[in-house]
This record gives sequence, C-alpha cells and structure tokens, in this order.
Amino acid sequence: MVEFGGFEMPVQYPKGIIAEHKVVREGGVGVFDVSHMGEFDVTGPDALAFLQYITVNDVSTIEAGKAQYNAMPLPNGCIIDDLIIYMFEPNHYMAVVNASTTPNDWAHFSEQAKNFNVTLRNDSEKTALLAIQGAKSIDTLQQLTDVKLLDIPYYSFVKGTLASVEMILSRTGYTGELGIEIYFSADEAVASKVWDAIFNAGKEFGIEPIGLGARDTLRLEQGYCLYGNDIDETTTPLEAGLGWITKLNKAQPCIAVDALRAQKEAGLKRKLVGFVIDEKGAIARHGHPIVNTSGEQIGVVTSGNISPMTAKAIGLGYVPTELSKEGTEILIEVRKGKQAKAIVTKPPFVAPHTKG
Repeated sequence: MVEFGGFEMPVQYPKGIIAEHKVVREGGVGVFDVSHMGEFDVTGPDALAFLQYITVNDVSTIEAGKAQYNAMPLPNGCIIDDLIIYMFEPNHYMAVVNASTTPNDWAHFSEQAKNFNVTLRNDSEKTALLAIQGAKSIDTLQQLTDVKLLDIPYYSFVKGTLASVEMILSRTGYTGELGIEIYFSADEAVASKVWDAIFNAGKEFGIEPIGLGARDTLRLEQGYCLYGNDIDETTTPLEAGLGWITKLNKAQPCIAVDALRAQKEAGLKRKLVGFVIDEKGAIARHGHPIVNTSGEQIGVVTSGNISPMTAKAIGLGYVPTELSKEGTEILIEVRKGKQAKAIVTKPPFVAPHTKG
C-alpha cells in the first residue's frame, strides 16, 4: 500500500503485478478501485461554453450518453490535466479528473467559472469508481444488471442498476481491453456490497483485484499518457501526440487557442514517442536521459518498464522532432555510463486481446 493522490492505494495484491497484468490482458477479468479520481458536476445555460473555453477538444460534438477524452490547458498551451467529459443532457455534464490534480483542477474550474453562468459541484468525495476490465468483464457484470452492456458503444454510458444499486455504467477504461467503468455512491456499505457482488459473479472467470502497478504496465503497453509523467504543465497536447483531441478551429475557442496555433505554425521542436529496447537487462525508467551518440542529452524518458506480454523494455519519452520518426535509433542512459539502444516505435506495443 502507498499514498497516492491523498489515498492509501494498493500497488499490488499477493499474486503480483505480472499475474494481475496477464489476468486482464489474456482473456480474464480484473477490477481496479479507482475511486480516488475526481468528479465535477457542471450545469447551467453556459455549461457547454464554459467547457469549450477550458478544454482543447470540441465538447459540442458529444451528445447525451456520450463521453469524450479531453485535456485542460493553461493559456500558454501546457496541460493542467487530462480528463473525460460525460454529457448527461444539454447544459449538464460531468468531468472526471485525475486524483493527484483534483484540488488544482477544482480551483481552476472555480476560477474560470466566474465568467460563465454555470453551477459547479465537486462530487469527488461521494463517488465510488470501479473499472472492470478484460475479455470477461461484460460476462461478469451482465449477471448483475438488466442493462444490455454490449449495446453500449465505446465511449458511451447509461444510467442503470447493477447489484441493485443505481449507477452510471460507462464503456471506458485505461487498459485497451474490453471494459466497463461504474460510478456509484461512495457509502461504505454500498461500495462493499457492489465489490462483493462483482467478485462473486466473476469467480468462474478467475476474477482478480488489480493494483496500481499493473494499471501502469497495462496503460504503458497501449501508449496511454499518464499525467505527471508523460504530460504536465511543461508539455502541450501537440507535443504529446494529442493533436487528435486539439481542435483549434472549434466555434468557441479554448483559453490556449492562440498559443497552440502559434506552436503549430512554428513547428514542433519535440515530440513524445514510444520506444523499445531489445538489449536484455536494460530497462528505461522515468527520468532516464535520452542521449545522442556523443552522450549529449537530447530528451528524457517519461515512462518506462518491462512489458509483461513481450518481456521487452518499452517506454515513452520526448525527443527532438527530427528523431521522432518510427524506426529511428536513439540511446537511453539506463544507468550512469551505460547506454542502451532503443528503436522509436509507434504504440500500442501490444495489441489488446479484446479491443475497447
């Protein structure tokens, strides 16, 4: 157990990170308690305009029952946090933010909301969130609800009852595998009831609880960014490969539109890339220097580990744009005086067993 975002969180359960990882990736089902995440309720006539202003994606393109991956920038274009926005109905949304940034995000939301006719409510403390991931996730949960879970499209959600508890059932996740995330009351008795019901339903599929360690290796194999590692207040979404969510021509521009347009027009000086190291025993870790053949530092590793599925060292890091092309050879200083060759590789590093 470790302190994480103000919570005591499990790094791993008794079977260990690799076993937990493979349960999710190889056709089983794992349960992640991610109740530490933050949830903000946004309502009012200016709800859409407000969210358009504080995020880079085009919130106007989502409709009731849909969710959208997004990012919140500072005026200079750098990222305060990445988040998922859920639309319940016109003028009513929920923003789900990272645990470690929840206080800062809430302060930013509250400050920016002063110029809009919106009402904000921080529901983080009273919302439980479980992510049920893996090929057997739907089979497990379907025993507990009348909602047709396979009918929920990817990045969509419904309100329904599971284990006799009212909740939001969302077809989202952070592993690349088939999965459902459920939001419900954080009352201790309710949360225990839901947890126990899910584990009883998943017993036949070898269900396992999954800790932070396997959550990290699973997301890294997919090349998903982790806030505080791969993206933060020194990186822009364009540099981080999040141009696909950065809409610079939406009808209601975001707070950083000028800075991001200027960066795009000037050309990116660096990019976040994936890489693979073939050398046995060489593992890239967060903070390791990326160097050129002269030993000069040209970048930094933001995430790195051994892939449990390929047994190869994989990672993400920022490099000069001219070295970002797939197949380019770079060097990682895995320890003082020891450099390992790495090949720039476009994620995902491992194909998911059951996409979505």
